[in-house]
Amino acid sequence: MAPQTSPDTVLLCYCSCPDSACAQVIAETLVNERLAACVNRLAGISSTYRWQGAVTTDREDLLLIKTTAGRLNALKIRLLALHPYELPELIAIPVELGHAAYLDWVRQSAGS
Repeated sequence: MAPQTSPDTVLLCYCSCPDSACAQVIAETLVNERLAACVNRLAGISSTYRWQGAVTTDREDLLLIKTTAGRLNALKIRLLALHPYELPELIAIPVELGHAAYLDWVRQSAGS
């Protein structure tokens, strides 16, 4: 069972992308559509994972997406529409502590 969060809870979401072009399109779209306040792109990470019975390692870009719980479902729908992977990573972690003014900015910027 998922924990209950209020719609204005700030979330930090992780999403890996196959390359910088894909990461840029997703980042810009999420911010432009107010589904995220900010998206950081970490280029050139190395991911090792099991997929379709084989262990593989790929270079990817990692997105760190700041949004709110109230925007997460719309963000997920948009991300899944844009992402080229069959099974895109989307992990959302509630932010329990942080700079209050920054967290308020995330809430305002993500349109919640």
